[in-house]
Amino acid sequence: MLKKILALVVLSLFVLSCGSHKSRIKTSKNGTAKTRTTRNSRPNIKTTVDSKTSTASSTKRNTETLESTSKTVVYAEVVKGYIDQFKETAKENMRRHGIPASITLAQGILESGAGRGTLCINANNHFGIKCHNDWSGDKVYHDDDAEQECFRKYKDPADSYNDHSLFLTSRGRYAGLFKLDKDDYEGWARGLKAAGYATDPKYPDKLIGLIVNYDLAKYDAEVLNKKYKASEPKIQSSAPIASAPVSVPSYGTYTVEKGDTLYSISKKHNLTVDELMKLNGISGNTISIGQVLKVK
Repeated sequence: MLKKILALVVLSLFVLSCGSHKSRIKTSKNGTAKTRTTRNSRPNIKTTVDSKTSTASSTKRNTETLESTSKTVVYAEVVKGYIDQFKETAKENMRRHGIPASITLAQGILESGAGRGTLCINANNHFGIKCHNDWSGDKVYHDDDAEQECFRKYKDPADSYNDHSLFLTSRGRYAGLFKLDKDDYEGWARGLKAAGYATDPKYPDKLIGLIVNYDLAKYDAEVLNKKYKASEPKIQSSAPIASAPVSVPSYGTYTVEKGDTLYSISKKHNLTVDELMKLNGISGNTISIGQVLKVK
């Protein structure tokens, strides 16, 4: 009898031990499930990050860059801000001097890097106009075609805009431009190149591209009280536009073509990449089709 009682006690303890062990296993499974839930939350975080990255990437693709003569890179929003700031000044100069506001704004954007270029910041010089013999105002010295060339310095941007108009109206080589229609911006762009304002063969196309892409011709229409119809962009918004100096000597320069790199250009002219970059004041490896580089 005693043996039967002991056997029952042992059996009971065994059953209880098994029940307790099953309980632990169940708890362990619940803990594993919670861990999995935590891990499953990670893809949601990743999706959010990917979404932001995608948005930033999309913004970058839709951003137009402009490389000024001082190799300052600006973006479309900066160009638009520049236009908003100086459109009334350009329109007023059109009324007074007869130069299309669209042309004035396009040249200002191109020559000053939309106001971010070194010469513009240091001297309020928006058009890269050099001193010449008839200048008696303030001066600054800036490396351009040669080291430490003399450039005109202005008290404020409005003086630079007015002097740009006087520069064109007072020189006989530009007289033919004033026979064109006031809203013939294509004729003006090509006429400036023909008269020697710039030797860059792409200069007219760059001006026209800016005028079309940013609807600058509407300011000509406002001054002339004409209806304005926007044109289709001739240059893709993502395409970089390189500016041209007021005067670039044809000897000792090279115009960047499609497929060119700093390395390939340096090899063509027996230079190292570092020498080419130093010669042109380039800090990065970005170059644009139509850009004029010094190679001597």
